[in-house]
Amino acid sequence: MNHSLTSHPCLLKQVERHPYPLLFATISGAHLYGFPSPDSDFDLRGVHILPLNHVVGLGQRDETVEKSGVYDGMEIDLVTHDAEKFFKLMLKRNGYVLEQLLSPWVVQSSPEHEELRSLATGCITRHHAFHYLGFADTQWRLFQKEDPPRVKPLLYVYRVLLTGIHLMKTGKIEANLSSLNEEYRLPYVPDLIARKTTGKEKEVLDHADMEFHAKEFARLVSVLEQSHADCQLPEQPSCTRELNDLLVRIRLAAVDSVRGDS
Repeated sequence: MNHSLTSHPCLLKQVERHPYPLLFATISGAHLYGFPSPDSDFDLRGVHILPLNHVVGLGQRDETVEKSGVYDGMEIDLVTHDAEKFFKLMLKRNGYVLEQLLSPWVVQSSPEHEELRSLATGCITRHHAFHYLGFADTQWRLFQKEDPPRVKPLLYVYRVLLTGIHLMKTGKIEANLSSLNEEYRLPYVPDLIARKTTGKEKEVLDHADMEFHAKEFARLVSVLEQSHADCQLPEQPSCTRELNDLLVRIRLAAVDSVRGDS
């Protein structure tokens, strides 16, 4: 991992300028998935803590904060959710938020972040297969619509399918395509990654490859469906109470902080 990236002054500046305190901020997107292009943007994802008066009042809450643009020459897309919204997403079949939470590319952390990471396994159920099946189908449709077809959405298709298969087989989240392919050994993946990481975001494919990748897509969807049928993962998350207790502690700590500043 490039530790100099997670401590890049531009990324740290965006975290420091966030309007609310953050439990964590991590890098997601192509950098997490293992195939950033030289011109890839940086996807910052995280959890913020709304002040208590925003939570209990009638006013509109900033449950989600989004900001994107070019800052000091670096293209950054930042999205964070309030703790309550994020915790509720964790309890649904949403693999995306678990990938953000467990990302090894940590720009900012906290004791609560580490506690959340330890609870993540208790959020995983067999129904997460549907998240990855749906996500893969969406990415495949986007890939099919492009003319000429690009490498990037195809890599997303394979990344999503292998992440889902791996999760059903092992109960573990792994979002890095290169790491996944060490086990699943799809022979065409290294070349696709090389074309993306040494080229540009809009690196294109030959139309002649479309039929092959259509067959591979169908095959891997079947593997994911069978992995779901065979898996022994639980039906429901087991960490609802722990997440509730953590959220209560976070809210009460915000109250104590306000009192301390008075």
